[in-house]
Amino acid sequence: MLVLFETAAGYAIFKVLDESKLQQVDNLYKEFETPEKANKIVKLKHFEKFQDTTEALAAATALVEGKIGKSLKKVLKKVVAKEAHEQLAISDAKLGGVIKDKLDVSCVHSPAVAELMRCIRSQMESLITGLPPREISAMSLGLAHSLSRYKLKFSPDKVDTMIVQAISLLDDLDKELNNYIMRCREWYGWHFPELGKVITDNLAYCKSVRKIGDRTNVAGSDLSDILPEEIEAEVKLAAEISMGTEVSEQDIGNIRHLCDQVIEITDYRTQLYDYLKNRMMAIAPNLTVLVGELVGARLISHAGSLLNLAKHPASTVQILGAEKALFRALKTRKDTPKYGLIYHASLVGQTTAKNKGKISRMLAAKAALAIRYDALGEDTNAEMGAENRAKLEARLRQLEEKGIRRISGTGKAMAKTDKYQHKSEVRIYDPSGDSTIPSTSKKRKFEEVEDDEAADETATPAVKSKKPKKEPKTEEEEEEAVTAEAEEPREEEEEQVAAVETTEKKKKKKKKKVKEEEEDD
Repeated sequence: MLVLFETAAGYAIFKVLDESKLQQVDNLYKEFETPEKANKIVKLKHFEKFQDTTEALAAATALVEGKIGKSLKKVLKKVVAKEAHEQLAISDAKLGGVIKDKLDVSCVHSPAVAELMRCIRSQMESLITGLPPREISAMSLGLAHSLSRYKLKFSPDKVDTMIVQAISLLDDLDKELNNYIMRCREWYGWHFPELGKVITDNLAYCKSVRKIGDRTNVAGSDLSDILPEEIEAEVKLAAEISMGTEVSEQDIGNIRHLCDQVIEITDYRTQLYDYLKNRMMAIAPNLTVLVGELVGARLISHAGSLLNLAKHPASTVQILGAEKALFRALKTRKDTPKYGLIYHASLVGQTTAKNKGKISRMLAAKAALAIRYDALGEDTNAEMGAENRAKLEARLRQLEEKGIRRISGTGKAMAKTDKYQHKSEVRIYDPSGDSTIPSTSKKRKFEEVEDDEAADETATPAVKSKKPKKEPKTEEEEEEAVTAEAEEPREEEEEQVAAVETTEKKKKKKKKKVKEEEEDD
């Protein structure tokens, strides 16, 4: 029987001298207590050393995945094929099946073989000659580090610390550029104030100032490589009628030096942005496709790392960056924010204000999936991000066009809607509101109601009393009714006045009595 033994230094093929000892699995370790005893059980037949750590890593990863590497295939063809009748003891049953299929070599894997492997490992230094212990330990350490990197899918391109630093530096550069440009415009504005209104672009303004210097040099300066012809003509015209003050050559020199600083920082910012874009496409391609380089980098920077960001749920990704607003809303019991850093994504920016909340929620859900795929997945393509972005754009078009339709239970046929019919109420004109003169007075109405009630009480249930028909009134009767109504409120007013007078007379009498009694006293 032959034994295939894998080490960090190479492959070793041992021949078992006494197979009867393998039957005593529990006592096998006693046969390997000393190198002398171990040499009586197994003997080294062939040893294939790895050339470098890369070859060792390739062999180790092939064994982990249950595949035959190039070096292993070479050893098996060289040694084992010559003794095809011998069985090959291996430590991995899956690898044994692959070897049997490809090389037609019978492989054995059993508890006895596993115990034999452990015993050989304990006496490996004495069994494998020609390898000093120091070299074996160094090879083991190097292979362990390399294999750990492979297991963790470690790659220098996957270091997200560079992204955190780059986006922070980009923000700092933007702040410094704004300060420098504002200072440059204000400083040169004392000498040539009209130039700031004509040239709005900051970089073109600094380049023009550096080239012009004193405004008297504008007429002889060629600004065609910086400005369009129309703006160049406006600058030359404004220089002739400028209201600015005169400045010295030393002032112009300092202003030019400041312009050089602005131009250099702008060029470096462009270079840094390109670097950040490339790093984001290498580390988080799906997230970059969904939300863009800057927003994705800010999300990673805010979370600390890509792995930390992958641990956040979609709801947290949605409001990441709006923590102050969230806790303030929870404290005051008001509406919580709908978006944080994700608000600056292009998909959210191109929606209307009404749909921003919906799109930010859907984008956060897709972004959370993309982040986990980028952080923990094996592939480095951006297909998933592109598919999700297409779905979000289609959903956005539906929301903008208000084309959301309710789907029926089957999910195939569209839901039927009732036909719209306009129902209008026809109203008839009521002529009774035209006359301003009331037909009967309140007293007459009250008397008529009393008469009707009395008639109802006296009438028998079998025979209904017929109400007398009202005869149409003449003009004289109507006039009398109007005069009677007018007189009724006058009588009421007279009665109220009489009652007031009597109360006043009584009060006066009481006062007189009180005075008389006081005089008598």
